Amino acid sequence: MFQFGDKSAAGFRGRAKRRAGVITTAACCLGLSLTLSACLGDTASDAGAVGDLDELDQAITANGTAAESGDDADANSIAADVTAAADVTSTTASTTTTTTTTSTTTTTTTTTTTTLPPTTTTAVSVLERPLRATYRGSSAELKRIQNRLLEIGFWLPTPNGKYGLTTRHAVLAFQKYHKLRRTGSVDPTTAKKLTEVTERVQARTEKGNAIEVDKTRQVLFLVHNGRTEWVFNTSTGSGQWFIEPNVKKPGQWEWGRSITPSGKFKIQYQRRDGWWEGDLGKIYRPKYFNGGIAIHGMHNVPAQPASHGCVRLGLKAMDYLWEQKWVKKGLRVWVYGEDTEARNKRVTTPPTSTTRPPTTSSSTTTTTTTTTVAPVTP
Repeated sequence: MFQFGDKSAAGFRGRAKRRAGVITTAACCLGLSLTLSACLGDTASDAGAVGDLDELDQAITANGTAAESGDDADANSIAADVTAAADVTSTTASTTTTTTTTSTTTTTTTTTTTTLPPTTTTAVSVLERPLRATYRGSSAELKRIQNRLLEIGFWLPTPNGKYGLTTRHAVLAFQKYHKLRRTGSVDPTTAKKLTEVTERVQARTEKGNAIEVDKTRQVLFLVHNGRTEWVFNTSTGSGQWFIEPNVKKPGQWEWGRSITPSGKFKIQYQRRDGWWEGDLGKIYRPKYFNGGIAIHGMHNVPAQPASHGCVRLGLKAMDYLWEQKWVKKGLRVWVYGEDTEARNKRVTTPPTSTTRPPTTSSSTTTTTTTTTVAPVTP
């Protein structure tokens, strides 16, 4: 199932228009990558109508894909020093001279080792009193769980002892980070891991400010001055092929594959307040980092990849990002990890109809049959 409000990271924009009964299709590519602009809200020219919005960049460019690991170690080098020692014997006769030379070769082997920089981690203490499994409601035990999540780096608002949506997102992020079963509930396995964990969260970035998106674990890291401040639950491109109507432009279609491309980018422009109409639906306070691909708020942020290509956060988590003044244009965004394999067939052309596909509904018709019986003659 695809969710409106995102855009496909790799794919083509298809536009089908009815003019004089003929459907024409136009596909749009950004560079050589299959990047849709499905998450774009208003165009750059619309930005002038919004007084307090950040100025939109007219040139939407994506930085090239960067490698996700350090340089390989140098190959072992071998240096050979050759020393020649010659013993010369000469015999003089009237017509003959004889010379004998002996050479000795010495070989020295040098080994070069490359050491990767260490990953900095922050230790935390194991809880003396184990946490209990908690699934819903409110309680003092749940407040202990919320405090523990904050201590080890999983974002949620002020602990209130209530199992709300932001607490569920924090639990999901914890389960994803530690590769546990993604239930969104503090089941016995999750409670045990929360009790016994000994290290705070750690992203790959160890210098400066950055946002990291781990597609494999489906989490987003917020790094400030080299310190991993928080981990958030996220949902990236589903990996599936899709075709859906453009909600802003009736009669036009968007289609492609729902991929969030890997690479190193920067926030290019952003929409400050409220909900914005994208080609595939409304998105909340987006920060665009790769053409039409954005980090934005969404009501639905499931445990698995589900977007058209954008990076989803919960609404309160998106508000928190906006409250951090350093999360602005120019901030580095590093996307890495595995994409989900497509389970459906590739879409190459839009439907022949330019109207929105009909909604399937069920209806029940009741038929009443009346039978008249002739009266019996006495």
